[in-house]
Amino acid sequence: MSAEQIGFAFILLGLFIVIGKWVRVYTPLLQQLYLPSSIIAGLIALLVGPEVLGRLMTALTSDDHLLSQGLINLATLDVWEALPGLFINIVFATLFLGKSLPSLSKVWHIGGPQVAMGQMVSWGQYVIGLLLVLLILTPFFGVNPLAGALIEISFVGGHGTAAGLGNTFAELGFAEGQDLAIGLATVGILTGVIVGIILINWGARKGHGQHVGGAQKLSSTGRNGIVELDNRDSGADMTTRPESIEPLSLHLAYVGIAIFVGWLLLEGLILLEAYTWGAWTDVYLMIYVPLFPLAMAGGIITQAFSDRFDKFRVIDRKMINRIGGFSLDILIISALATISLSVIGENIIAFVSLAVVGIIWNIFAFLVLAPKMIPSYWFERGIGDFGQATGITATGLLLMKVADPENKTPALEGFGYKQILFEPFVGGGLFTAASLPLIFQFGPTAILILSAIITLFWLLFGLFYFGKK
Repeated sequence: MSAEQIGFAFILLGLFIVIGKWVRVYTPLLQQLYLPSSIIAGLIALLVGPEVLGRLMTALTSDDHLLSQGLINLATLDVWEALPGLFINIVFATLFLGKSLPSLSKVWHIGGPQVAMGQMVSWGQYVIGLLLVLLILTPFFGVNPLAGALIEISFVGGHGTAAGLGNTFAELGFAEGQDLAIGLATVGILTGVIVGIILINWGARKGHGQHVGGAQKLSSTGRNGIVELDNRDSGADMTTRPESIEPLSLHLAYVGIAIFVGWLLLEGLILLEAYTWGAWTDVYLMIYVPLFPLAMAGGIITQAFSDRFDKFRVIDRKMINRIGGFSLDILIISALATISLSVIGENIIAFVSLAVVGIIWNIFAFLVLAPKMIPSYWFERGIGDFGQATGITATGLLLMKVADPENKTPALEGFGYKQILFEPFVGGGLFTAASLPLIFQFGPTAILILSAIITLFWLLFGLFYFGKK
């Protein structure tokens, strides 16, 4: 593809971003669902692309009709298909850049119950997914056993993780898994918001959520996503003078360094594997692991060096957030726009089954296990874990904001600390990325046993350690 085609593909992405934003501004239902504009833009692009409009025009007219490929040409789609695998590295590299990491003792004291809850739910998603595959989907419908990992990849990992694992899916012979994962991620976000709001209203009626009264303020102010003129500020801090270097350029460079450090780590692990356990057992895993979880580790290492040697503290967290947010928007739109609906249709039984059992497990964990594992404010803290387990971190933050709008409980602080001991491993972390090659190399039964043991450990730990406090 040429540079002009790549440039035009980004111009079209910008057009859909604007369309998605203004559709949300003037659609009250989408505002009430708190649906991000990037998802709306991606779905619109999918509708006017070859998968929907193109197929419709082909069915009604002929294969050579002007709109047989929809309104988006194949060259643009080729560019978009490559973007998720690139931008996911930026998203994960920014997760810890610009943050001063607290001590592990403070993280454990405040966020420990939510760490146990989140780990238990995420590992449990592997258990129920692999059980479903082993008992029903593979023997009766011939579904690839790798589908057992899709619930955790899609629900907790979200669109970014699902799209970022595209090459891994393809290399392991399960290329359709990416489309299923992105579809499940969309279902997860919608379910997380809708079911989460229902649970919050239930909790308010039952007296479990004692601070829900402020939710009306959130729903009546700024629902269209536009910041009022009086409340606008400069956003990111200017840590360097533009005549010296543009702050955005410097922060992009730090993100690039984090990704490069992650690449060095991954190449080192691949080399280590080639000369040690890989050569001894002929089992190779690291060659299938994508870059993005190591980019997250690279971000932690880069930040540690900055804390140690940069007395000026030039890395601004708000600027890093803007870079990560932009990258995630690009990733979501391009991933949704290039979904193959025919693949989902061909695997509809697996798709629906995984979605249903995943949602049931998350609701059960919140209603039954959270009160026993979280010693105080279980509702406000547990609803954040439910939101993240169903529809990524942003959904968890949203639901906590509705359940505790004035932060009168330790839910938000504990949720933030939880990520330090959560995201490096699951929810897009090292095990999430390695789960597919692990299932491929050792089989679903072995990973089911491993996941069940870890799930049981976190369940018992939460019940008998934190639950007794």
